[in-house]
This record gives sequence, C-alpha cells and structure tokens, in this order.
Amino acid sequence: MRFSQSFLDEIRDRVPISDVVGKRVTWDRRKTNVSRGDYWACCPFHGEKSPSFHCEDRKGRYHCFGCGVSGDHFRFLTDLEGLSFPEAVQQIADMAGVAMPQPDPQAERREKERTSLLDVMEMATQFFQDQLQTANGAKARAYLRERGLTGRTIETFRLGFAPDSRNALKEFLAGKGVGKEQIEACGLVVHGPDVPVSYDRFRDRIMFPILSAREKVIAFGGRAMSPDAPAKYLNSNETELFHKGNVLFNFARARRASQGADGAGTIIAVEGYMDVIALHQAGIENAVAPLGTALTENQLDLLWKMTPLPVLCFDGDGAGIRAANRAVDLALPHLKPGRSVRFAMLPDGKDPDDLVRHDGREPFDKVLGNARSLAEMVWLREVQGGAFDTPEKRAELEARLRQVTSVIADESVRRHYGQDMRDRLNAFLQGSAPFRNERRPFERGGRQGGGPRGASGARNIAAGPTAISDRLARSSLVSGQQAVPLLRESVLALTIVNHPQLLFDEYDEISTIEFDHRDLQRCWATVLNAAAASGPRLTREILIEQLEAEGFGALIAALDQQVRYARLWTATVAAAPEDAREGYLQALALHRRSKALHWQRRELERELAHATEEGDLDVVPQLLRTLQEVQLEVTRLENQEAIIEGFGVLSGRVKGPAAR
Repeated sequence: MRFSQSFLDEIRDRVPISDVVGKRVTWDRRKTNVSRGDYWACCPFHGEKSPSFHCEDRKGRYHCFGCGVSGDHFRFLTDLEGLSFPEAVQQIADMAGVAMPQPDPQAERREKERTSLLDVMEMATQFFQDQLQTANGAKARAYLRERGLTGRTIETFRLGFAPDSRNALKEFLAGKGVGKEQIEACGLVVHGPDVPVSYDRFRDRIMFPILSAREKVIAFGGRAMSPDAPAKYLNSNETELFHKGNVLFNFARARRASQGADGAGTIIAVEGYMDVIALHQAGIENAVAPLGTALTENQLDLLWKMTPLPVLCFDGDGAGIRAANRAVDLALPHLKPGRSVRFAMLPDGKDPDDLVRHDGREPFDKVLGNARSLAEMVWLREVQGGAFDTPEKRAELEARLRQVTSVIADESVRRHYGQDMRDRLNAFLQGSAPFRNERRPFERGGRQGGGPRGASGARNIAAGPTAISDRLARSSLVSGQQAVPLLRESVLALTIVNHPQLLFDEYDEISTIEFDHRDLQRCWATVLNAAAASGPRLTREILIEQLEAEGFGALIAALDQQVRYARLWTATVAAAPEDAREGYLQALALHRRSKALHWQRRELERELAHATEEGDLDVVPQLLRTLQEVQLEVTRLENQEAIIEGFGVLSGRVKGPAAR
C-alpha cells in the first residue's frame, strides 16, 4: 500500500521519536536531557560500552556517532526489527492513535494530483528563473544588484521574474501540456465565476519560490517592480499545496544550518524574504520569515521543532514593538520547561538587510547578542511609560503582571514566571521615588537611593531579630543582579568551559543550572547548544571558539580573572579533572541550596506581608520564627563558601604549570 506524504508526516509529528527508540534502548541518565528532547544511549545496532547513539525529538531523527547509522521512526523499526515499511507505519500510527488509511482510489488519485501539482510549480519556477535572464528581466536584475545580491545568492534562492503580461505563464504551461484545472489549482492564475478569462496572478514582479519542508516549491511570493502596484508583496493564494499560516520561508535550509556549527542550534525569525536572503549572503543561514503576516501559532510550533529557544527579530519602531508584543502574547500560553523565545530589537529605521549590506554580519550579531528574554519583554511592556506613584497604581501593575502570566499552561513555568515578576516588581518599587529613603519591610537591607548603608528605616515587625544584617545584605549569596557574576556562578560556568567533559559526566545535574547573571544565562545557552551539536567530542578549544564567535570572549576572560584572583584553582584549565569535578560539585550544591533558601525566604516575606495587611496576626509569630531560621541558614551558608575557596587553594594536582 502506498501512503500519502501528509499521512506519514502527521503520525511522525504526533509521536516523539524517543518513544519509539526508548522501547528498545536504555537512556543514559548522565547525558540525556529530557526537557530538551535530547537523548543518548548505547547503540542498539552495534555493541558498545559508552553511549554514542543520539536521538533528538525536535528533529525526529537518530544518529550513532560510532557506527554511523541514522534515520527516522520508520527506518528504526525496519532496520532494527526487520519490519516491512507498511508494518512500521502501522506501529507508529497505533502509537499516534491515528487510524490507518483504507485503500481509497479517490485519495490515491488526489495524492497523484498533488504530486503533479508539484511538477507544475517546478515548471513555473523554471519559467520565472529564465525570464529573469531575458531583456524583460533587466530592470529586475538591476534591482537585485542594487540590493547587493550576488549571482550565487540569486541562484541559491532560485529568484525569478514574472513578466508584465496577463498570460505569459499560462501560455507557457499550456504549451507544456498542463491543463487549465492544474494551473488554477496551483494558484498561478486568477479565476472564478466573475472572471471571464483567467489571467496570470503574478505580473511584473520579482519572484521568490516558497519551499515545503521537503524542499519542493509549493507557492510564490512576488515583489512588485512598479511603485503604483496595489500590493508591494503578493503571495500565492491558499491551495492544496500551500497554507500560509503553516509555512516559513527558508524553513528547510535554515533547519539544516541550525544543526551545523555556524547555526549554534538556534533559529532567527525575521520579517521578510529579503531579510532572510541578505542574512544568508552575510553568512547567517539559519533565518526564516513568516509570509507577510504576523507570526502564527503553527509557525511558532515550527520554530520550536527546530530549536527550543528561537530568536524573534523585530524592527525597533512602533510597528515592530507592537508586533513583538503580539508575539509575546502568542508564545506565553505555550511555554514549557526548556522552551521559550528571545526577542532581538533592531535599531529604529533599520532592518536586517540594512545592517548587513555594508558592514557584514557583525552589526546584526550585536543585535542578536542583546536579545531579550520573554520574561524581560513582558516586564518592559507593562512598566514602560507608566507612573506608579500611588499604591493603587502599583497594585494595578501587580494585578496586570499576575494576569499576563496566568495564561501559561505549564504549571511549573507559570510558577517561575510569577516569582520572576514578583522579584522584578519588588526591586522596581524599592528603587522608585516613594521608597528611596527607607528599607521596605521583609526585604534585605543595604543602600537604597541616597540613604545611608544600614540605616534603621525598617518599621514595626521588620525590626528586631529578623532584620537582615548589613553583612548579609552585602554577601555574594544574597545580592541580586551584578555587573560581574557572583563568584560561585563564575566557578560553575568557567569549570565547564575549561573541563567540558564534566558536562557529559554530570549532564542531568549540570544542564538544569539557573544563573542569576543575564550574560551568563545567554552564555550558558550557547554552551548547552554546543554540547548538543558536538556531543562527547566537544573540547575546550571548540567550546571557546564558539563562545568567542557568539561574543562571549570578554565574559570568559572576566570569569577567569575573577576565579584566579580568588585562588579557586579547581575552576581553571590547570586543574586536574578529578579536582575540577570535586570543586564543581561542591559549588553546585551550595548554589542550589542558596537558591532554594532565597525562594523560601521570599515566600515567607510575602506571606508575612500578606498576613500583616489582612490583620491575620495569629500566624505572624510563627512566620517570624521560620523566617529567622531561614535567615540564620543563609548566614551559615555564607560562611560555608570558604569551603570551596579552601579546596581550591590546597589542591596540588594540576595538569600543567599552575597559573599564577
């Protein structure tokens, strides 16, 4: 039985490939990252003791770095278990809960027609390409040269030209034996009851072929050459082949690039065809674009199938900011652990094409380096331009933030977003005018505005034994975002950079680390992407090269200087692997305990404030006692930081001459 491609795609998309493979192998717990859909095991096709068999849900593929086998769901079952292809399809369909298609002559005819429509679209593409090279295409060629496109780029994207004629394409296809119904079904002509004679849809336009995930031409976009044209850009209408909201321009090519070293595992979504093409020519090949409309839910799903953290790139003008805010609302309900989006905002009045045309990729790389997290975009949207000088306005802001994050379906992500917004709100209000000269109840001390350090501005129940000391407020354990990372975070990041094998030995523990320092957050994403791309073959040299290419060279140098000044030799490249591992695990244990204590203290402070505001004074004494115990534990943990430092100083095992 012959299966339609759409049916095979549907059942593949419904069943993670890890569910198919996982029934025949045992996943390696150290290297597997379930939240990212990234799995490792010993290869079932050849005997091995260390896992080199890699399986990725977002790609729907497996590959063994030992014996070289690779494939998809069906290939795994046919090669490993000896099933016939129909039997493998039956098994995947059962797992997907999808009924097998019954032999249907009409369905088979439609599939054959669909295939023939793809042939027609290929003929049209060739026609447009040929027309670009004729005398009629001279103006279009000149335009493309003015936009800085090379002949190689034009050929790569198969750009063409639709002549200013009502029937040039129609007559060409008819001359090739293509019937009227097929030409209409491809959306190449305008037709209908109120159109006496059909005519070419695209006229006097530069043509951009739009490819499917399997790199077949399924539609066109056309850029008008005449400034008087009603629409500057015109897409194919919806057809059997093409559903605009389900397609991204350059999807297949960008997916391949994102899997290579240059793509670093990410995908960039920009606004238009020319942006994608200009970025490709500048060496940024992992860019896609929606087709002239706002990003849709299905297109966002396509991005997440390629990468857990795509970058959405928008113009910095008012329209771009509004589009970014729509994308924020689109993404929030669908967030999951390890799956989000970032936002890169271009300089006002510039698009990616403008940035790379004269100066190459460097200006655009800088824009990507400053990409903001989704949480930061939510926060900025809600507070920018607002005045929060009264309790009512501050309460309104708090309620709005709570409402915005309540749409997140995943309970864990929703909880963390709520905590993140509360932290931002507390810091924001603490630094605003009404709060500058006093310490707020239940929050840590320290300098606020121009007030003296350690001033006794805390009132009523915040005073007394539970007030936070100046020493604790200045501690690296409890301080907030800093210009340089906390020493402990620097140790965690730099140890992995200098000893990347640790990442695979302790993958479950290490891959879930959350850094407070924002530059380290971005740097850590690059580290994890590099590990996923290279696997156990990742070396320090490869990792450093990728980090420097992503703009993190100065950060790594600063981390190295910081740990050397503190004499924490276990984090340096000179440390022996066993010392690096032991020092790392101690730092990681302290880091996680510290974050847990911070979270517990914030929750207690929030409950204490709520109880006081509601007049529920019966629970206040117990909350105060618990808060005091937590703060004493924070102080104890602060003193324990010396353990890491002592281990670094005393360690004598190094791989080479110790750095001085």
